Amino acid sequence: MSNPRSYRVAVLGATGAVGREMLKVMDERRFPASEVVALASPRSVGEEVEWGKRLLKVRAAEPAAFDGIDIVLASAGAKVSRELLPEAARRGCLCIDNSSAFRMKAGVPLVVPEVNPDALDAHSGIVANPNCSTIQLVVVLKPLHDAASLVRVVVSTYQSVSGAGKKGMDELSNQTIALFNGKPFDVHVHNARIAFNCIPHIGEFAELGYTEEEWKLVHESRKILGLPELRVAPTAVRVPVFAAHSESVAIEFERALTADQARDLLAAAPGLVVIDEPAKKRYPMPIDAAEQDPVYVGRIRRDPSVPHGLCLWIVADNLRKGAATNAVQIAQLAVDRGLVHGAGGATAMAATPIQA
Repeated sequence: MSNPRSYRVAVLGATGAVGREMLKVMDERRFPASEVVALASPRSVGEEVEWGKRLLKVRAAEPAAFDGIDIVLASAGAKVSRELLPEAARRGCLCIDNSSAFRMKAGVPLVVPEVNPDALDAHSGIVANPNCSTIQLVVVLKPLHDAASLVRVVVSTYQSVSGAGKKGMDELSNQTIALFNGKPFDVHVHNARIAFNCIPHIGEFAELGYTEEEWKLVHESRKILGLPELRVAPTAVRVPVFAAHSESVAIEFERALTADQARDLLAAAPGLVVIDEPAKKRYPMPIDAAEQDPVYVGRIRRDPSVPHGLCLWIVADNLRKGAATNAVQIAQLAVDRGLVHGAGGATAMAATPIQA
């Protein structure tokens, strides 16, 4: 839908990995922003971040910073979101939050545009962006559920270190270099050595021996799909990959669905790319998904252990579709649906050109 308006956008947490990616995605997708304001903690004030060919000077994240802003893209952590986003919403902003602060709160839509776009219409100023591993899962589950009705989902995630931020990526790099050179190394970010290792533990342990990261897959999938009783058995694993999360998924359905039918459904679904040619050894891998927006799916095959079941493999970039891209898509959806009033052609840029 064409929309002539332009919008004043604030990126909260602009100096973080996801915040920077939000700025990049907005520029790539030509989001109709007349002004972009970069917000972060006081220690980052004065730093510069890139928005296309411009440099934005970081301002302090405080309630007054949201005056005159139309849309807030937030990725500053749950504590900051709880403190600042209600203030921003009271000032008339549409807040799209990447943290876990509001995801399961009643009255706050949890949105993946390819899956439940209509949920956005019920927002009251704050919209939650789901967890990265949930997003790529439900994009695949939705068309299959519509065809054969989900009964049970068993999902194991293989999550890259970028899910732990720049510090997580630096730790993998530093440990790898140290091991190759026979040098000592530190373990700070992850629960154990991550280089050449897999750690079946992401987040704090919670009820029934599952971690918080695993429970996100359960509760968020149910909310997004509108299936409060969906049975989900999750395991979350951190792996020594820099970018993109992978998932091994076994799905049980109420009705029969063949692998060929599933391939056709997924190939026609929005936001998905099917790579599934086992004879040619072609299937999705993290290196295919890194710095890309689609969700990739392959290894689609019948599950012989249940009457109506499929197994498959899903890969997506956790910083792109798993965070920044999904947030910008939500903002665009809100614009297209007329849910944001907009600046109506404001031209201020609050930025200086990047020097070549």
